[in-house]
Amino acid sequence: MSEIKINLSRLKGKIIAIDGPAGAGKSTTARMVAERLGFIYLDTGAMYRALTLHALQHDIAPSDAGSLATLAEKIPIEFHLVDGVNRVFFNGEDVTDPIRTPEVTKAVSEVSAHPGVRRAMVAKQIEFGRKGSIVAEGRDTTTVVFPHADLKVYLDASVSERARRRLLDMARMGIATSLQELEEDIRRRDSYDSNREHSPLTRARDAVLIDTSNLTVEEQVERIVSLALSRLKES
Repeated sequence: MSEIKINLSRLKGKIIAIDGPAGAGKSTTARMVAERLGFIYLDTGAMYRALTLHALQHDIAPSDAGSLATLAEKIPIEFHLVDGVNRVFFNGEDVTDPIRTPEVTKAVSEVSAHPGVRRAMVAKQIEFGRKGSIVAEGRDTTTVVFPHADLKVYLDASVSERARRRLLDMARMGIATSLQELEEDIRRRDSYDSNREHSPLTRARDAVLIDTSNLTVEEQVERIVSLALSRLKES
């Protein structure tokens, strides 16, 4: 058995938490790291997006904290591998693609800022993590959800680069928008997420900062996997 296989087997049960602002590459990178390590990928942002989508579809205002908190507590959110692809299910419905629309993106920061919503979601996320062997990503996974994660990473990138990536994503989905509009939206979300009262976006003091502005996804994945293996050797 090779050294890397031995190390990977010893990583079983560990938690890798990845935080960072919108468009920094968290989702794709976390999913690929999980695949490399044979871990479960926990997309915490998708959970808030699924709730936001449901609210928009049922005329529940993003400001309606009470109704949203009740929904967050009662309706199940699940992650399943379908043909090798991680899919998000909300109340039994596959919402993987609809939760990425601009409408959901514009409303999700307000929905996720409600204390009752965050309490319900964090409780679900902690439950997901009890068995370990997960890669979790979001806005507060390193500071609130998994403050004792075995490896904490904070991914960041310039606003212009994050907007460029989002523009490509929107184009793949057939959604027309502009780079300027996306840059403005990212700045708005950064401000909202960083200044909200409950669970603001912050970099944990023991999180490793990785600037992804000039990195490919593969390079981001390699850095995090290497960090996980080196930290294990030191422990």
